[in-house]
Amino acid sequence: MKTDGLLYLSRSDVEKAALDMPTIIALLEGAFREKGNGRVEMPPKPGIHTRKDAFIHAMPAYIPALQSAGIKWVSGYPDNHKCGLPYISGLLILNDTETGLPYAVMDCTWITAYRTGAASALSAKYLARPASEVVGALACGVQGRTNLMALAAILPIKRAYAYDISQDIQKCYVMEMESLLGIEVIGVDSPRKAVIESDVVITSGPILLHPTPAIQKDWLRPGCFASAVDFDSYWSGEALAQFDKLSTDDTRQFQYYRSAGYFQTTPQPYADLGEIVAGLKPGRQHDDERTMAINLGLALDDMAIAPEIYRRALEKNIGTMLEL
Repeated sequence: MKTDGLLYLSRSDVEKAALDMPTIIALLEGAFREKGNGRVEMPPKPGIHTRKDAFIHAMPAYIPALQSAGIKWVSGYPDNHKCGLPYISGLLILNDTETGLPYAVMDCTWITAYRTGAASALSAKYLARPASEVVGALACGVQGRTNLMALAAILPIKRAYAYDISQDIQKCYVMEMESLLGIEVIGVDSPRKAVIESDVVITSGPILLHPTPAIQKDWLRPGCFASAVDFDSYWSGEALAQFDKLSTDDTRQFQYYRSAGYFQTTPQPYADLGEIVAGLKPGRQHDDERTMAINLGLALDDMAIAPEIYRRALEKNIGTMLEL
């Protein structure tokens, strides 16, 4: 590993590396298999909170099989859209596993968006019905887009129902995703209409400590899979109680968030994603099971794909080399 310089990759540089969604999903699957087999070092992420419902998190992880070690310093500020700024922003640092020296620092906005969608798709691979064709997307922001893109990469998606509190954002989403994916996308005027006919439901609104959940009991059809990207912010306790299987990406981190006041009406997960991918616990077992993934977002996800972005950046001569 070359360690006499630091490669800086802006958001534009990261995007130019052109890491496609199927590759991201495959990289995450390998990393979660390592996690399930106990071969990943990843403490629960600590955070600070400068405003209500905002966070700045430190996310370190080490994946020996990928020789990947580093940390992501990431923030989420729900009101940023009011001043034209992204909800999620931050930086990711990669360290050489032999010397500890940092060798790359990169914008994490694109990485966070795409690896989060890929984690939902990876969960769907094991927990959704393989023939799932209809998606309900609640919240039409960045995660609404990347989650639908990722699901379309692994499932035979033909139609999506889209709901957002902003009609303008919803209309833009409908046009953009129809063009991008070549599927039918229908805007609806209530969360219920986005849910009741869907095989897969994705919720990706802001993460709130004290939410007012929209999704109620008996809305989800038997056999449905859901991915709650926004923790449980969209889901009532009665709706959550109807799931036959509820997984998370890291049980320790789930318990940490519960102790901080989140997930007060959410059932205990039966497994984490690593256990499922590694075959230690079952995924979907019956067509009529209602299954859910609550993926909290792990440093593992970032450290699985950042080295490949770095490798492609070197190959394509992307980025700026800085002195340490």
